[in-house]
Amino acid sequence: MVTVSLPEILDIRAASPLATELLQARGNPLTIEASSVAKVGAQCIQVLLSAHATWTADGLPLNVAHPSEPLLDALETLGIPFTDISEQESTK
Repeated sequence: MVTVSLPEILDIRAASPLATELLQARGNPLTIEASSVAKVGAQCIQVLLSAHATWTADGLPLNVAHPSEPLLDALETLGIPFTDISEQESTK
C-alpha cells in the first residue's frame, strides 16, 4: 500500500507534479490523503479522475482518505461524484 498526501494548494502548477507522483505509485494499492487540501482546480481534479480510472483498469484499489471540505465542494461544483475519484464513499 502506497500513500500519497495531497498538498494544500492543487492549482494548475500542482497538476504535473501530482500526476508524476501518482504514476510512481502505479502498480500498488493507493491511498490519497486529502485532509489538507484548501484549494483545488479542475486540472488536479482531472488528474485524480485519471488516476482512479487507471487504478480501476489495473484492478487495484485507490481510495481518497479524509477529503477536505474544499475538495468535496469542488467536486460538487463540477458535478463529479466522489466515487469517481475514490473506491470508497466519503464520510462527509
